[in-house]
Amino acid sequence: MDVGKLVAVIGDEDTVTGFLLAGVGHRTADSTNFLIVKQDTKLSQVEEAFLNFSQRDDVGIILINQHIANDIRHVLKDYNQTIPTVLEIPSKEHPYDPEQDYIMQRVNMYLGGGN
Repeated sequence: MDVGKLVAVIGDEDTVTGFLLAGVGHRTADSTNFLIVKQDTKLSQVEEAFLNFSQRDDVGIILINQHIANDIRHVLKDYNQTIPTVLEIPSKEHPYDPEQDYIMQRVNMYLGGGN
């Protein structure tokens, strides 16, 4: 029987908690599929979590708050895999801005939009 892929979440406490309550969370003795980013979370931890999630075979989608994605944009720009797909999402405190979303910028470029 084929098993589906997980959704990984990198976000602020409210975002991650919401997804965990919706049933997205997965924890084993070795790992989880989420990272709660707080003010004292080091940038290297966020980068490491993203790279870890992007290399896991059991992750199909990585959801990341856009304001956190902006902090690791240098890592995201080098990411070119289709799966896991990276989706930038808003948070309660930071609304979504399609101008900052790298995926939307690439779509716009491919469709002939200028920037």
